[in-house]
Amino acid sequence: MAQAQTFDVSQFIDDRKINGFNWGLVIFSFFVIMFDGYDIGAVSFAGPHLIAEWHIDRSAMGPAISAGLFGILFGSPILGFVGDRWGRKIAIAISTLIFGVFTLVIVWTTGIDQLTYLRFFAGIGIGGLLPNIIALNAEFAPKRMRATMVIIMFCGITFGGSLPGLVSIWLVPSYGWHILFYIGGILPLVMAVLVAALMPESLKYLVVRSRPRERIVRILQAMSPGASVPANANFVIRDEKQYAGFNPKYLFGDGLAGITITLWICFVCNLMAFYFIQGWLPIVLTSANLPISQAAWAGTLFQLGGTVGGLVLARPIDTRGLAPVLWLFIVSVPVVALIGFLGLQSEALLFLMVSLAGFCSLGLQFGLNAASALIYPTAFRSNGSGWAFGIGRFGSVAGPLIGGVLIGMHMPLTWLYVCGAVPYVIGAISAIGLTRFYYRRFEGGLGTAHDDYARGAAAGE
Repeated sequence: MAQAQTFDVSQFIDDRKINGFNWGLVIFSFFVIMFDGYDIGAVSFAGPHLIAEWHIDRSAMGPAISAGLFGILFGSPILGFVGDRWGRKIAIAISTLIFGVFTLVIVWTTGIDQLTYLRFFAGIGIGGLLPNIIALNAEFAPKRMRATMVIIMFCGITFGGSLPGLVSIWLVPSYGWHILFYIGGILPLVMAVLVAALMPESLKYLVVRSRPRERIVRILQAMSPGASVPANANFVIRDEKQYAGFNPKYLFGDGLAGITITLWICFVCNLMAFYFIQGWLPIVLTSANLPISQAAWAGTLFQLGGTVGGLVLARPIDTRGLAPVLWLFIVSVPVVALIGFLGLQSEALLFLMVSLAGFCSLGLQFGLNAASALIYPTAFRSNGSGWAFGIGRFGSVAGPLIGGVLIGMHMPLTWLYVCGAVPYVIGAISAIGLTRFYYRRFEGGLGTAHDDYARGAAAGE
């Protein structure tokens, strides 16, 4: 009997050139996650219309905005576990189905309590999509381009987040606020079907879980038509330590403790500030006597600025590690703090400041998402990212609630955004620790990512 030949899947992926398979997956994932971003932002743009129709105080929207983010707190680790146990593809389809259904039902709500409950359940689906689609794209990308591919894919969420503003400007005047949720509910249901039918399962996941050989070979040949796969190949992933199942203690073992804790703090701080800004921006600006259309454009530019930030950050993260994330935390402090001081002086300054704020806050989130995909091995990558997203949601829930309290206190717009910059100060301190812990771990040879990444992160190059 012929001796089995070892086939290193990681080396196969890393040695390949980026081709149509990779770009097809990134583009497909871009459109899937685009509706995630749309869904997160839709409630904020519906807010001014709901306040007028339901005759509620603007601060009452705080729980409704936070409810979806609170749902993400549960959805990320729960469906992250599903992704590591039963597959990224299954978890992505389930997540998209969940938030599509509960977003569509919002069309028939008649009060703030119903809206709050539905947003919570939609948030579970939103939270489940994020870690799994990040893991899937990271596991198909060569390590030299891993952060770049993840970030380009994740730009779909910011592009999608910009669309509710356009819908609010062009369609809501004719069809009412309901159109925001018709779009945000029906189209994700279509995407869930397409994911189930067309999206490939992670090759590394199939190997780690010892799935049937035929599935592995089929994906290998789809990635590289004509690829030679030995008939008796023993598929392995040599550059990762193997784990039996998942245990939360894995997130703190093998030198990961300091990295995991500081990564979580960075997630909390950035998501707190991001949702503080995004969740209240349309409502705060309209209450400052700006037209709804102008407030909607500001929200749209905030998201588009984030898309630019993510694209600009992609290659530096691959080549220089976490240093760009650290610097962006630092730059975010004055940018966000000055929104209230400069934003109301002219329309041009307002649009500039919110675009820069989007560039910083969303650029940071792109970087942190990529970091979570690079830090953890295939065996618990979805869980690692899922826990980071889940813990980070404490910040995303707190951001809109704190905003509601400050608005209820009638805090001037100028000082409101100074408060919004405080999390970035804490985040910058944590980012320093994250880069140092990351460097030390990979210098010790314990990690799963490449040494250049770790060295660049710690050196600040």
